[in-house]
Amino acid sequence: MHDLRRQALESHKTVSKKAQSRISSRASSAANSRSNSRTVSRNVSDDEDGNLSDSTNWSVNSIDDMLSATLPEDTTDLWMQDLGDRVEEIIDRKRSSVQGRESALATYVHILMGHYAYDQIHSKTSELFPALLKSVKSESEKEASLALRAIALSIITVPSETVYDSIFQTLKRTYSESESLAVKAVAIHTLSAAAVFGGASDSELEEIMDDLLEIVESDGSSIEAADSGEVVTAACEAWGFLATSIDDMEEKTEAAMDAFVEQLTSTDVSVQVAAGENIALLFEKSYTARETDDGPASDEEDEEGLPIDTSFVKRYDVYRQKDQLKHTLSQLASESSRRIAKKDRKVLHTNFSDILNTVEYPSRGPRYQNAINEETGRRYGSRMVVRIHKTGTMKIDAWWKLHRLQALRRVLGGGFVVHYENNEVVFDSLPIMISAS
Repeated sequence: MHDLRRQALESHKTVSKKAQSRISSRASSAANSRSNSRTVSRNVSDDEDGNLSDSTNWSVNSIDDMLSATLPEDTTDLWMQDLGDRVEEIIDRKRSSVQGRESALATYVHILMGHYAYDQIHSKTSELFPALLKSVKSESEKEASLALRAIALSIITVPSETVYDSIFQTLKRTYSESESLAVKAVAIHTLSAAAVFGGASDSELEEIMDDLLEIVESDGSSIEAADSGEVVTAACEAWGFLATSIDDMEEKTEAAMDAFVEQLTSTDVSVQVAAGENIALLFEKSYTARETDDGPASDEEDEEGLPIDTSFVKRYDVYRQKDQLKHTLSQLASESSRRIAKKDRKVLHTNFSDILNTVEYPSRGPRYQNAINEETGRRYGSRMVVRIHKTGTMKIDAWWKLHRLQALRRVLGGGFVVHYENNEVVFDSLPIMISAS
């Protein structure tokens, strides 16, 4: 396994100002396609987990909604028989119909989200993946999207060092050539999951990231998805997830920062937030733990005279125009335009306050609270936690943790807790839970 698996692993038209100069006839057809599919956005208010059986929405709602959503507990063993039947149905396509395959895939996806089914499917993956790849090529958007989700869930359930090589070309061809924006977005996320849990090498991870960055830089045009917020958001999110597996990001940082800073001018809030979270991650990754050669830590203080965490040391500059970037982030963190929906303004305020804080102080993670704890005399710090039933919490105090959490939740939906408790590859991807006292 590679690093991640070893670690304890409105228009949507006009994505950026740059895109305003090259709106093409494809935009109208893309808009029509989008109107028929669910928008991939972390900011929508509908309950994505309320209809897991046929949802193709990979993104999450607000972080609080995301963490509170869970699947109902199934205490019987009937799901095992149902899963076995659906596996056989997916593999045996001779007399199947599109509607039948969609139904089988929907049930398969739902069961794999809510249960850790390694024992039930590991002996069938050599037959499952070829069948799922055939469904990915379906003209049915629903069948293709469900098959893509099924692939990602299968790989997370049964991680492999070799499956990536056998599915990479189909996944890339799908997001490059599919006429459906929804399918393109799901294929991008599936590829990132397949790369991390399916045996891609570090160099292959970086090649995918380069391709995703080209999608972002071109506002989707590089894969025939011009000005699609849905696709650009997916590319940003997948890029950030893959970046958590790369130890040294120095060589990739300049080009990535240029692309993500450009997307801060997007008219799509989900694009802005996804780009901003990647910016925060890049600043975070420019600092590494202090080593003996770095000398003793200094007693640095912030603007209010409180100590700054100096256990990490800056290794390189992330962005040359840092003051201009901070100004842009500050504007987004205090956005007041009535042209932006109230809930979107709230999303911008919350997320970009966090991102700005990290750009100014890279040791500060998401949801960092500046308020002073009277007992300790220090700031409260990052206060984002994931509650694992009633047994404990997981602290999300760094951007790499948030990126992985969000990527896993896009695949596992409301079954995230089940997999965290039972699936080693999910457990190893995130911080260890702190038991409740």
